[in-house]
Amino acid sequence: MNPETGRLEIDCNAAGAGFVVASSECSLDEVGELVYPNPAFGQLILKAMDILNKEDQPLCIFQVTSFRQLGRRSCWQHLAVVPFKDRQLLAARSPPRVSFPHAELLKLNTPLAQESNASVFDLSKESLDFKIFRLTSTDICKLKEKAKTHNATDGVRISSFNVVTAHIWRCKALSYEEEGEVGQDLERVSTILYAVNIRPRLAPPLPASYTGNAVLTAYACAKCKELEEGPFSRLVEMVGEGAKRMNDEYARSVIDWGEINRGFPHGEFLVSSWWRLGFEEVEYPWGCPRSLSEEPTVGPWNLKNLRVAY
Repeated sequence: MNPETGRLEIDCNAAGAGFVVASSECSLDEVGELVYPNPAFGQLILKAMDILNKEDQPLCIFQVTSFRQLGRRSCWQHLAVVPFKDRQLLAARSPPRVSFPHAELLKLNTPLAQESNASVFDLSKESLDFKIFRLTSTDICKLKEKAKTHNATDGVRISSFNVVTAHIWRCKALSYEEEGEVGQDLERVSTILYAVNIRPRLAPPLPASYTGNAVLTAYACAKCKELEEGPFSRLVEMVGEGAKRMNDEYARSVIDWGEINRGFPHGEFLVSSWWRLGFEEVEYPWGCPRSLSEEPTVGPWNLKNLRVAY
């Protein structure tokens, strides 16, 4: 722990990552529904190496669990992709230059009474419910038609992601109530966050084999009154503007802001799209994956995560 910044620092000591091999007498069919984020799955994952002290825990642990099913094994002696690891490509400029206001970010030293969401620093454990809402292709087409009924969005694509995210934003924001209050405060500003891949947005773009994180947070802000009374096309436009503004200069400004302020993304909730990650296209020696899910989580400082996937 760095006493000056109050943050954990990474000791790059080449100690490696954790690798765990596990087996189960159950088949995948016996495990049950894999799409639903079942908290019980957390019991099947090793989250820490028991033989190591807390400060010596690896930053990453990989676990491979074999179930009671037939499979094939194959191996190669070379990497499919040679990784490009130069982190200086995403380093802050010298000196840092913040050229945009960043409503999607919050400084770590912001006084509790001055940040917009009173629950942002509430570290109390919550009892969470998990729901899966399924939108058919017909539902998404109806949302796209609804976005076209008013004035056309200005240079923003009426894409599946934009309309679904706008719909989620309106529903989630208008369902929010402060503890102890009855009814919705229509003057409250709601902020939605969503991840954007900046690899092709930089100038020049990052190499295709770059192995570091290259994701920043786009955002849209509006008063609840506008979310309730405004046309749906305007919400779609605001969502699209978040990704549209994420060009090279804006991304560099975010990186420089982080170098100066050491803050983090700040909003009511985060929409994380899995639509184009291509998990279903990964072909292992024994075939393609049957399903993909994860252990349910709540982000740092109770930032709620909503995942959108086909």
